[in-house]
Formats: sequence, C-alpha cells, structure tokens
Amino acid sequence: MLRSSRNAVEALGAEVPVEAVIQGPGVALLGAGSESGGAVTEAIAAGIRVLACGNSLRSAGIEAEELLPGVSVVPAAIAHLARRQWQGWAYVRL
Repeated sequence: MLRSSRNAVEALGAEVPVEAVIQGPGVALLGAGSESGGAVTEAIAAGIRVLACGNSLRSAGIEAEELLPGVSVVPAAIAHLARRQWQGWAYVRL
C-alpha cells in the first residue's frame, strides 16, 4: 500500500496530496520499532501523509505516542475518508 502511494506521488506529482489512512490491525505496523518502520519513514519523506485510525489504535491498545515520528492520527478512518470524498478527493482502497 505504501509502495502504491509512492507510485501515485511519482506519477501525479508532488503537488497532488496523497494520504495513506491505516485502520484495523494494520495500525500495529505504524508503531516505533515496527519492522515496517523504514517503509513508513520513506513514505513520509516522499510527501505521503500517513494517518492512523484512532479507533483502531484504541482497539489494538496502542497510544499515539508510540507511533513512528510523522504518523498522524484521525479519530475515525471511516469519517475521515467520507469527509475527503465530500471535499472531492479520490479514494483508492488498497
């Protein structure tokens, strides 16, 4: 998913904002010390906004302070995605 997001940035240009909204068990991959930490850090460096679902974090018992630097939290992924679509953003599920 992060690789596809980076491909989108490369194809569309850095001026097109790309967000990766992570929910469910996938939020565990956003924690400091995760084996996916390098990929997350590279995605953020490429200009991708990496967002963790607050509801999923709570279900997984993960605190926002435990996330990798640069990862932000939205209260609910579903609501964030709906708002973005209402604002005219495209939604691609990976």
